[in-house]
Amino acid sequence: MDLQVVKIEKPEALNFILGQSHFIKTVEDIHETLVNAVPGIKFGLAFCEASGKCLIRWTGTDEALTQLAITNAQALSAGHSFILFLGEGYFPINVLKGVQQVPEVVRIFCATANPTEVIVAETEQGRGILGVIDGFASKGVEDNEGIAWRTGFLRQIGYKLG
Repeated sequence: MDLQVVKIEKPEALNFILGQSHFIKTVEDIHETLVNAVPGIKFGLAFCEASGKCLIRWTGTDEALTQLAITNAQALSAGHSFILFLGEGYFPINVLKGVQQVPEVVRIFCATANPTEVIVAETEQGRGILGVIDGFASKGVEDNEGIAWRTGFLRQIGYKLG
């Protein structure tokens, strides 16, 4: 077995969701989930088929995001994984529960805008995702000033009231 680290390549501001599912129907079902959850959403999705022709299946509402998803899926090439890039101004918090409810989705590895590395194992049979490194290591413990910043920030961006 060979272990590899695959860096997700993306513009800094973009959020993405990396997951695993079990059927090519995933592509159409995630597409429908996204457009029903957020009208006008911009996204690109690529899915690594793990049987049959073993193709990267794809869809999206934005050509550049779809190509970004395909490029990253090719780098991962890990069975039944999918990667979904959201356009600028769209966030996982708005679609994640819907994606998790898609019947074919079995796991979400991460939903983030952070720099991300994916740990991939390769055997004679194929490739699979073992886990992700999402962002950076902790640098300390939040103090009262940090709590005040966090609560203020969430209200400033409209995720909490008052």
